[in-house]
Amino acid sequence: MNDFNYVEAYNHLHRALPDDLNRLITLGYFDGAVNRINQLLKREIESGLKYRLIYELERLKRIRKDFSISEKEALEKIKETFPGISGDTVERWEENGWLEFIMINGEKYYYNRFLDNLLFMCLDDICKKKLEERNREEKTARRIKLLAEHVKSIKHGVEEGYVKPRRVKAGIKVKIRENAIEKGEKVRCWLPFPKHGDQTREVRLLRAYPNKYSIAPSDVEQRTIYFEFNYDPEFNNHCLVEFEYEITAYYKRVDPQMVRPYDENSPTYKEYTSEKPPHIVFTRTLKALADEIIDGEENPYLKAKKIYEWITTNVSYTYVREYSTYETIPEYVAKNLRGDCGFQALLFITLSRIAGIPSKWQSGWYADPALDSPGPHDWAMFYIEPYGWLFADLSFGGRWRRIDLDVYEFYFGGIDSYRTVFNSDIQGDFNPPKKFLRSDPVDNQRGEVETEDRNLYFNEFETKIYYVHS
Repeated sequence: MNDFNYVEAYNHLHRALPDDLNRLITLGYFDGAVNRINQLLKREIESGLKYRLIYELERLKRIRKDFSISEKEALEKIKETFPGISGDTVERWEENGWLEFIMINGEKYYYNRFLDNLLFMCLDDICKKKLEERNREEKTARRIKLLAEHVKSIKHGVEEGYVKPRRVKAGIKVKIRENAIEKGEKVRCWLPFPKHGDQTREVRLLRAYPNKYSIAPSDVEQRTIYFEFNYDPEFNNHCLVEFEYEITAYYKRVDPQMVRPYDENSPTYKEYTSEKPPHIVFTRTLKALADEIIDGEENPYLKAKKIYEWITTNVSYTYVREYSTYETIPEYVAKNLRGDCGFQALLFITLSRIAGIPSKWQSGWYADPALDSPGPHDWAMFYIEPYGWLFADLSFGGRWRRIDLDVYEFYFGGIDSYRTVFNSDIQGDFNPPKKFLRSDPVDNQRGEVETEDRNLYFNEFETKIYYVHS
């Protein structure tokens, strides 16, 4: 079964697995699950289930990479972080769901970033103290102050009729890890490249390596710069791009009484209120949640605001394993009340579409000049007549709700200028297309690499994102 089948199989990820197979996976009998899948694939089964089973083989491999810390290693890390911690406390943390682990073939394995998530979720004083120490080391308080000032300047600028755009220079380098592939193998590499439109203008290439490349048109959903080269561990082992662009913040005061009904026959309405499997799907759980949140509200803007408020009030920010290993992301967030920026954005988009509000994805980097480097970030957009497309940054909203309600309100409708925009939808096709299943089929912020024979997963190359200083 070649890797190419996984591209189509991914679109069936939301399909339910057979009960006996699902039980094996839930209990952590991964080897038994693989054997059961191979048995089922020998039978005459309908094509949708066949694709789902094919993808499950790849999904289980990827889950193992995200849960790679043994129980012994995890306990050592906990004791190093919290000297003198008792076994009873660790056990209680696990019972509360604050220490993320799964069983794989009878052994406990912890999520690679389980300690970070512990600090996000743990309510004990010892955890709060450790998080405060880390925030001081990372100068979080100063960044919060500067961002609040930035947001206030945006709102003031809009009222004065002018918001000054920012010019940003940044880059990304992808380097193939030694021994990942053989010398002389052909490498195909896609790096994210800024889109022109919405908030972004005057995109310009500064430098690219190798010097033979092609840049996708700006109107594609996920814009990239593409390279091909023959791998040499010493002289030709990476690709990079540096660029600059101009970006403008957005903020608009919305009067709910001025909101008009949608033209439900318009292409925009039809496209952005529809399902997009495997993640934007209108499950019974999500439809029931949308109905409960909206509670009879008919104004589209106020509907969207209720969804924003529910997510930012009830969902905790946590790191997540690779997106390709989740079956239906919005339903996961709704059931577990946790997830990162993209998970929260997908829940907002899905609930909004269920409620008849056109909504879509936008992502790239958060390029705050107070940080040493940009970092991947995702958010959402929603459409309101006659105001057009507005923004919703759910993870920022969840944080600022506890810090500054003015900034919290800003991130429902507005967006700062600390952004690099690469993607205007999930699961967009690359130009030129990728042959094998991507390491991240949902989004593209870290680059994608493949050879003539297979995809290179994230553990097989290094990604560096940085500012360009000149």
